[in-house]
Amino acid sequence: MMMDVRRTDLSNGLCVITARMPQVSSVAIGLWVGAGGRHESPEESGVSHFLEHLLFKGTRRRTAQEISREIEGRGGYLNAFTQEESTCYYARVASEHAWTALDVLTDMYLDPKLAEEDIAKERGVILEEIMMYRDQPQHVAEETLGELLWADHALGRPLTGTPENLGRVGRGVMRRYLRTHYVPARTVAVFAGAVDHEACVKRVERLLGARPAGAAPAWKKVTAAVKQKPVALIGKAIEQTHVAMGFRLFGRRHPDRYALRVLSVALGENMSSRLFHTVRERHGLAYSIHSGAQLFDETGVLSVSAGLDRKRTMRALDLIVGELNKMKMAPMSGAELRRAKDYAVGQLRLSLEGTANQMLWVGDNILSYGRFIPPEEIIAQVEAVTSQDVMRVAGDVFRSCKASLAVVAPAESGLEEHRLITGMARLD
Repeated sequence: MMMDVRRTDLSNGLCVITARMPQVSSVAIGLWVGAGGRHESPEESGVSHFLEHLLFKGTRRRTAQEISREIEGRGGYLNAFTQEESTCYYARVASEHAWTALDVLTDMYLDPKLAEEDIAKERGVILEEIMMYRDQPQHVAEETLGELLWADHALGRPLTGTPENLGRVGRGVMRRYLRTHYVPARTVAVFAGAVDHEACVKRVERLLGARPAGAAPAWKKVTAAVKQKPVALIGKAIEQTHVAMGFRLFGRRHPDRYALRVLSVALGENMSSRLFHTVRERHGLAYSIHSGAQLFDETGVLSVSAGLDRKRTMRALDLIVGELNKMKMAPMSGAELRRAKDYAVGQLRLSLEGTANQMLWVGDNILSYGRFIPPEEIIAQVEAVTSQDVMRVAGDVFRSCKASLAVVAPAESGLEEHRLITGMARLD
């Protein structure tokens, strides 16, 4: 699974990195910007995502239709996504169209039109996106969980912004944000597939090499001063109760991140997991239940999400808390540890198949860690995890002082916040 990865840093700080895959005839190109939701001020909330939409609406050289036709008219694919700490614009095309795709992406990055007419229309589109998410109770629970975990902090705000914020984000705010955040010092150009490294460097140098380096955007770290709230209960006209339970964690460079990965797998990432077996298979209280971990620069969250029987929600929560306590009290068996490791390693291997996946892996590595991390390094660290490591991390993480719980329930469910808080206190 060795990856043929090469890196060159331009004089202005922009990183060009290639993952050569000679067995394919296509290429995935990503322009990554190290700016996302956590880099926004309260007044700018939602601007990263807003800009992600608007960069497709045209430049001085191309209309919105021309942007899409340049890629899709050649059988390619064009898209983007916004995260808490980064934004990525990417395309997949046949290798002979690589320079066309790169030209389109850099044109969007360098010279978006940001016409007032487009801003007004796209504001309406994003408002509909927000309304769509509000109609999804599990999404509401997970978004509310973020607000609890990082109260009054950028990480606790929705990436889409709010209807109130969107009305305040205008062209001036966008121009200023682009000028200070879309800079070479925080930009990575990634190519994966049938590529030649030197040719990619020369092409990026020609298109972006003259741009001033700029500086990394400032952002507020999560410290003990950032408050965490315990519980939120939201009533909604729905059939199920939807819960999102989260535990505030360490950051992405913490040495326990590998034990955390094994812990999350064993807890609830597949049909062999403890939560799936106990809550769904043994007691029939949920159709969907799963766990997952997300790590940022200096903080993170291990979460458990589920859609539960509205009449037996407290019973299900008791079972979930019981499984968390078991992770703290006794080490995993050798067989369970082996299964969890095999799943984690297998998922990593599968996630690196294809040009787009390798582009995503490499780009995220560079922005998150400042270097490309070979998959073999990750696998070795996962294999080194012991049952005692998993139990120790569970003991550190599964504590009521680190826990938050967001519940979206039918109005007649009979749930009360004090009962939820009492249930979570069983973690101590």
